[in-house]
Amino acid sequence: MTVRSDVRDDDAGLVVTLTGRLGLADIVQLRDRLLKCLAEQPDALLVDLRDLHVDQPLALSVFTAVLRQAARWPGTPVLLCGPPPQTRALLLSGAYRRLPLFAGLDAARHHLADERRSVPSVREELLPVSGSPRHARDVATDACLRWDLPDLVAPASLIVTELVANVVDHAHTMMTLRLSLRTRYLNIAVRDGSPQHPPEPRPADPENPGGHGLLLVSSLADAWGCLPSDDGKVVWAALRRR
Repeated sequence: MTVRSDVRDDDAGLVVTLTGRLGLADIVQLRDRLLKCLAEQPDALLVDLRDLHVDQPLALSVFTAVLRQAARWPGTPVLLCGPPPQTRALLLSGAYRRLPLFAGLDAARHHLADERRSVPSVREELLPVSGSPRHARDVATDACLRWDLPDLVAPASLIVTELVANVVDHAHTMMTLRLSLRTRYLNIAVRDGSPQHPPEPRPADPENPGGHGLLLVSSLADAWGCLPSDDGKVVWAALRRR
């Protein structure tokens, strides 16, 4: 990979500084690195482009893909900051002109300060034990009632039960359950310490177990998926608010 990425915490969220020359061969690794940053569920993701030069303009599609994922989950603003003149000209043309582009990090921070609204969230650390799915269900029920979302109590409770049970049955690691209330969605995420992705959703089969719980998640959620994290993965689901 010819593009180096350095990540640091910032009062506004996470800042990723990209350095090097961007080509088509960099897309997959850069996308995965930025998705791992989204898996941390920061308040915002600021991508510093001042030292990034573009060898192949089509490679800028990596930012379109990352913003599309961020919109689905976790609802994190992704801001592109301070590109050099040639990169800026490419980002202001064609398919990329709608990407959120700012003159620099300070301009992005000011924008976030003007737009920022607190995101109600609940976070719970859980052990990989048999009682955790029941506890997660109680956490989800309490959050939905507290946020005046009675219609989402049932689907949210079922989803967290399945996601937590999957960790208990397959990953066998500590996990973090997080529910966040966004403008359009109730976002649910379970992070564990195993890099192995969950099985594909499929009907129950005694000879080929696994995946039938996620079939329920798929049927209940408006969107769901799995993202790698630095120390495992995050399985997420989004329920649309009425």
